[in-house]
Amino acid sequence: MTDTTADHKALRDTYASRRYFKKFEAITDHLTRVAGARAADGALSNEDVRILTRYLARISYTFRALSMKYLLVGRETGQFFGSLSMDAVESGFPVFNELLVMANDAQQAQSHLRNMPPVEDLKDQMLRVIIGDRDVPTKLQFALSQRLYYEELLKGEMFWAQNHPEIQWVRNLEDDRRGFMIHWAVYDSQVNLPTIYMMEVEDSGRTALPKDERRWPEVQMHLMGQALGGLKLVTIARGFDESFDDLHPKRLRRYHVGPMYSSAFTQQAGPIRQVLENARSPEGEDWALAWTVETLESERVTEEKSGWFSTVEREVFALDPFSGRGVDTGATTTERAIILPQRPYQVLEELNPPGFAAVRKYVVSPQGRVLSY
Repeated sequence: MTDTTADHKALRDTYASRRYFKKFEAITDHLTRVAGARAADGALSNEDVRILTRYLARISYTFRALSMKYLLVGRETGQFFGSLSMDAVESGFPVFNELLVMANDAQQAQSHLRNMPPVEDLKDQMLRVIIGDRDVPTKLQFALSQRLYYEELLKGEMFWAQNHPEIQWVRNLEDDRRGFMIHWAVYDSQVNLPTIYMMEVEDSGRTALPKDERRWPEVQMHLMGQALGGLKLVTIARGFDESFDDLHPKRLRRYHVGPMYSSAFTQQAGPIRQVLENARSPEGEDWALAWTVETLESERVTEEKSGWFSTVEREVFALDPFSGRGVDTGATTTERAIILPQRPYQVLEELNPPGFAAVRKYVVSPQGRVLSY
C-alpha cells in the first residue's frame, strides 16, 4: 500500500500559513465568478449556479474557520496546538483529517465558547498588556483566534467530509411523474479534494420522493455509499437505477474542484510547473486551479421483466464515443478547465504545452473580471 501521508506538508510558519489562507480566499471568490461565466456561456442553468455557488461558499467558510484556528501558528502561545496539514503533491488542499477534526470541534463548539471570555473582554485585556506591560499579548491573541474559530463553526454551512443529499422539485412531467434535482458532496479522502454531485431524476412513485419516508432515507444512504472518486459515473448511475425501480436517473454530473497548483506550496510536475516558474507572478497570483466536470446522460430507456407479470424501466447511458474514452471514463463527456491569473495564463499561451489545447481557460484579473478562452 502507498503511504499517502508522505505527500502531506505542515504549514508551521506564520507567514506561510496566512499567505496560504489568503490565496484560497481569493481563489474561492474567483470560483463563484467562474460559475457565473459558465452560466453566461449556457453551460449551466441558473439553478445549477445556485447549487454550485452554495457548495463553493461552504468551501470558503471552511477555509475561513481553519484560518482562525491556525492564525497564531509558529508563534509562542504557551502550548503546542499543531499546524495545518496540506496535501502538497496531489491537491494543494488541506488533508482529509483536517475536516474530520473540524467536524468533531463543531460538535463541541458551544461548550468551548461557554468557557471562553467574550471577544470584547479579550480585546480589552490585550490593550492592557500592550499599553501597560508594553508586551505582545500572544496568549490572548491565541485565545481570541480560537474563540473566533468556534464561532465560525457555530455559524454552520461548512463543507464537511460528507455533505448529505438534498433534493428539490424541478418540474411536473407527463404520466404523473415528477422531476427532481438531487445534489450532495464529499471531501474525497484519497485525493483530498472537494467533489460535488448533481443528479436529475424522474420519479414515477406514488408519493413524491422528498415526502416518501421509506425511499428518501434509502436514497440518501445509497448515494453517500457510492460517493467515491474512484467509481465511474456509469457505475454509480446504474447502481442507483437498479436499486430503485421507480426512480430514473436522467443526468449525473460530478465536479472536481482542484487540484490547486502553487509554486510556493505544491510540488507540481509537468508543464504547469514550468508555467508557474516562468510567470514569476507576484504574491497572491502564483497559482492555478484545475476544474473538471464529468457528465453522464441517459440515451434511451429499455424495459426488463420484474417478477412474473410486471416490467420496469432501465436507463441506457450514452458513453463518450471518441477513441474509446467513454469505456475508460464511464461518462458521456469530460470537460477539463483551468482557472488562473493573467500572468500565468500569458506564459501558458506562450509555451503552448501539449494537452492544453482542449482545456478551457478561465483567466481572472485582480479586479475580479473573468475571461474565458
